[in-house]
Amino acid sequence: MKKINLRELYPDVYTTDFFVDVTEKVMETIRAAERAEAAYERKMYRYKAQYSLDCENGIENAVLLKPQTPEMLLEEKQLREQLYAAVMALPEKQAKRIYARYYLGMRVSEIAAAEGVAPSRVRDSIRRGLKQLAKYF
Repeated sequence: MKKINLRELYPDVYTTDFFVDVTEKVMETIRAAERAEAAYERKMYRYKAQYSLDCENGIENAVLLKPQTPEMLLEEKQLREQLYAAVMALPEKQAKRIYARYYLGMRVSEIAAAEGVAPSRVRDSIRRGLKQLAKYF
């Protein structure tokens, strides 16, 4: 077992030293990730990619977008679970219509045509369902 300092891996989360025992396999995975990141940094410097904002290979996104912390990922997962539970608490038709509209990206007219009803009924049903969802959040 090897000891690692979590403050070195997650400086924005751990402000003080926090040592944890990890297996050799986990340690090798961490080292491989560090090597890959160092190679990526060298590649960006070598090809002067740190100055480029017009290329389409995603380098500028790596510079501009802040990586998500484990806390952010956990909060996002919990919010998704709460939203799913709230949608499942709705009546079946409203849940299906909201799912089709916002998850599948269907238009109201497409949903109405698939169900054989007027678009206004689908629109009103979705509106009522969203009002009920607002009570959960």
